Amino acid sequence: MQKSQLVAVTGATGFIGCRLLQRLGEEGHRIRALTRRPMAAAEGVEWLLTALDDPAGLDRLLADADALIHCAGAVRGARYADFEGVNVIGTAAVAEAARRCPTKPRILLLSSLTAREPQLSHYARSKRAAEQILEATDDLQWSAYRAPAVYGPGDKELRPTLDGMRRGLATVPGHAGRFSLIYVDDLVDAMLGWLGAPAASGVFELDDGMPGGYNWDEVIGVVSALFGRRIVKLPLPHGLMLIPGYANLVLGWLTPRAPMLTPGKLRELFHEDWVVRDQRLKPLLGWQPCIGLADGLARTFAAQ
Repeated sequence: MQKSQLVAVTGATGFIGCRLLQRLGEEGHRIRALTRRPMAAAEGVEWLLTALDDPAGLDRLLADADALIHCAGAVRGARYADFEGVNVIGTAAVAEAARRCPTKPRILLLSSLTAREPQLSHYARSKRAAEQILEATDDLQWSAYRAPAVYGPGDKELRPTLDGMRRGLATVPGHAGRFSLIYVDDLVDAMLGWLGAPAASGVFELDDGMPGGYNWDEVIGVVSALFGRRIVKLPLPHGLMLIPGYANLVLGWLTPRAPMLTPGKLRELFHEDWVVRDQRLKPLLGWQPCIGLADGLARTFAAQ
């Protein structure tokens, strides 16, 4: 069993961060977590009310820490600046804070598989820029995990599509591409494995272990089998989706609203190859994903 560590966490109130905090506590680690709003007391968690643009707050976050798991990320926006503040400048800020910290904590950046194609969207470009900040360092131990689409209880991005399938209608991007997936607990297991593994700097992709990933027909088939019902597939053409995409973009320019569906997001959704092929992480960590798609979807639907 790995020794207890003091782990600093950003993005601790998000979908993945919440599950990470729970698992860190179960493993006996001490936790110090950044939050932008007051949080109820939680056993084993020291909440710090601060932000990524507060150097003194980041110094408190990392004081005496053994490791930082940097999950904070902006996923919505109309302009590059909407993503840059958290994803790029925020990553640079935590790296600088780690340099100032006497313990020089290791850093694990939760990146995205979209960073593989930074030309597609502002989000993808910002995630690749965050990786490059760490790649340019020569005095920190770091790793970055490029996660594909992550699903599980608490997910708000894939869940509407999955709920539609459960009701019998699958509205999905109209292309024949393939994509990898990972259940949230498998991703968190890989994060915990990183805490106990020898330092291995670099950018790593990870998935649920399905060679060649999935297409939408296969996902629909799994949901259909789970509920024993026929599901009608409604493929949405790219041209049709551009109408709400550009409408959201204009609203994002004119109002404080941060849209999710934009032309950039559509380029991500209609990209035909989001399959993970990098398998270097498994032997480095001694980690294997354990939750296949049918099991993961059953767990997701069971959590209301």
